[in-house]
Amino acid sequence: MTLADQLTIARAASAPIVVLLFAVHFGSHDYWATAVFIIAMSTDWFDGRIARRSGHTSSFGSLLDPVADKVLVLGALVVLLDQHVFPAWMVAAIVGRELLITGLRVAALERGVVIAARDLGKLKTWSQAIAAAVGGFAAAGAWSHSISWWFLLVAVALTWLSGLDYARSAPRVLRGRAVVAP
Repeated sequence: MTLADQLTIARAASAPIVVLLFAVHFGSHDYWATAVFIIAMSTDWFDGRIARRSGHTSSFGSLLDPVADKVLVLGALVVLLDQHVFPAWMVAAIVGRELLITGLRVAALERGVVIAARDLGKLKTWSQAIAAAVGGFAAAGAWSHSISWWFLLVAVALTWLSGLDYARSAPRVLRGRAVVAP
């Protein structure tokens, strides 16, 4: 297993730790959870660069990377619902889109096509991650929850724009004639 794949697996494995740190109340637990989230999410930046630089990109990594991102980011967004940082409808809109596009990816995979992350999808992921980090700091009392609301609103908009971008290619993908993004 490559270093890039190990970083991706570590990111996914950190999700329960982040959720637990947000959920279990002790001094500065929201700061600890947010710090672990930020560190874990930063591995997304490193794993892709390491894989490309070493020439060890793989279909496995292309599939695992977005799953690790989703597990970590959605875990943080959902647990922050309990702290009333985010409105449930926003988190539900993000979760719904993620399920739909994951379904598209699975359908494509069954046809032998791997849908790699698109640029708008990467931007969406980072907007969600930034919103989750801002929400974590809001939960800790560093600033108002209304600030995190605006960050998540931007993430919701980018999430659905990205989803429409993927859906636009769905007919070609499901016929097995998709152009797979690098």
